[in-house]
Amino acid sequence: MPVINHLCIIGVGLIGGSLALALKEQSACGRITGCGRNIDNLNKAIELGVIDDFSTDPAEAVRGCDVIVLAVPMGNMQPLLEQIAPSLKPDAIITDVGSAKSSFLDAASHVFGELPASLVPGHPIAGNENSGVTAALVDLYQGRRVILTPHENTSDGALSVVEKMWQSCGAEIKLMDAALHDHILAATSHLPHMLAFSLVRELANSPHHDDIFRYAAGGLRDFTRIAESDPVMWRDICLSNSKAILEAIERYREELDRLQAAIESSDEQTLHTMFTEAHDARAHFRRLLDERERSGQS
Repeated sequence: MPVINHLCIIGVGLIGGSLALALKEQSACGRITGCGRNIDNLNKAIELGVIDDFSTDPAEAVRGCDVIVLAVPMGNMQPLLEQIAPSLKPDAIITDVGSAKSSFLDAASHVFGELPASLVPGHPIAGNENSGVTAALVDLYQGRRVILTPHENTSDGALSVVEKMWQSCGAEIKLMDAALHDHILAATSHLPHMLAFSLVRELANSPHHDDIFRYAAGGLRDFTRIAESDPVMWRDICLSNSKAILEAIERYREELDRLQAAIESSDEQTLHTMFTEAHDARAHFRRLLDERERSGQS
């Protein structure tokens, strides 16, 4: 018996498309309706067997659906909730895949007044720099973590359905407070993306940019890969989680100031200490990742 009879995914790209593919492989969903503004992308999703049908009208797409997954940029969340609210079944479960949770709850509060018991904010810790339904991967969530941030009114039933949906994709579920999620993601994901975007932009503006990129070694390529991520999505993440991101930037700026001061004063001991501490911390981090991989976790 499927976990969900009728699912609507608004935003059939890498994240939404991969969710649909995984659910279909596990026969965990009876019918999947896609929704988006790009007709070509939606037709491709039908062709690839990612979705069963689609509509470009969110209000029409969610009609009669049991679960709605919002897989759109953070800046689109509130307008989208306003569009679909009148068409939702009374017991329809709403969840999302956004990278900032407090702002999503704020948007839902603005639209619904009181946060619905059927609202289950979520964030899969998975993805890459690619976009569109052709980037969807059936195993994207296998062994990866999905953070759910239920609010005080979230019903146990709605939370259980969303947990089972992601578990059907092979994901590990973690429950977390929305504010804590935002601070952790600011440090582990949002700040690294900001650094990659800023570094690539600074290098591109150099008078020697062609030679810089021509002779770039693996370290630069690896670090800056995420600068190819969707600019619209990351613009919205910056605005949606600005407080936590600004705090992370300030902490990093202080670290850069210490590094700059050590270089300017030729302080060998401080440089050696800073690099040794970073080396040891990264080695510890690597051991933790290896342990998780061996235990089948993300």
